[in-house]
Amino acid sequence: MIIKKKIILFDLDGVLIDSKKNMFRAWKMVQKKHNIKTKFNKYFENIGIPFQEILKKLKIKKNIKKIEKTYKDESSKSLNQIKTFPGVINFLKNLKKNKIKIGIVTSKDKGRTLMITKKLQVNFNVIVCPSKKLRGKPYPDQINKALNKFTENKKYICYVGDTQIDSIAAKRAGVEFIFASYGYGSCRHKAKINKISELKKFLNIN
Repeated sequence: MIIKKKIILFDLDGVLIDSKKNMFRAWKMVQKKHNIKTKFNKYFENIGIPFQEILKKLKIKKNIKKIEKTYKDESSKSLNQIKTFPGVINFLKNLKKNKIKIGIVTSKDKGRTLMITKKLQVNFNVIVCPSKKLRGKPYPDQINKALNKFTENKKYICYVGDTQIDSIAAKRAGVEFIFASYGYGSCRHKAKINKISELKKFLNIN
């Protein structure tokens, strides 16, 4: 039996937006400016966790903050490379129209996240980005912070993500996870959607 949700928390990259071209361009600048040999596909395999954690996994240990600044600066300049997945904006507006609360929990920094969400022209009830006080996914800290904004029971809340890391974070936070199979990662999970409109089956909307 599916318990109909009243609140949906979304990952951003790979769920609401297709930002792979933007990431590719930003990583190319990192390679060029910092003489990094690691190919983009190796970087891309690790998205979902905080940027500095990705660098650690790639065994890049020097100039971490400078590399991160280069990446963010180039990404911010190339926001036109980011597209929403088909039907996303209309679906989000329909959720708001039907009194469904929505939020974003992402590993992307606050500055770029707010620039992107401004373009979506949808009012999110909560947006949680990485901070020094919060451990990144797969820890549940960011989802838990989002949950603090609501009074509803957790059974009425779900998190939609596109990676195994998202699934682990949701489980640790005690909320249902829904796998966006059209995104960037892989995950063996029963509750899944192949396009965003399929979320309707988890909601009291037409």
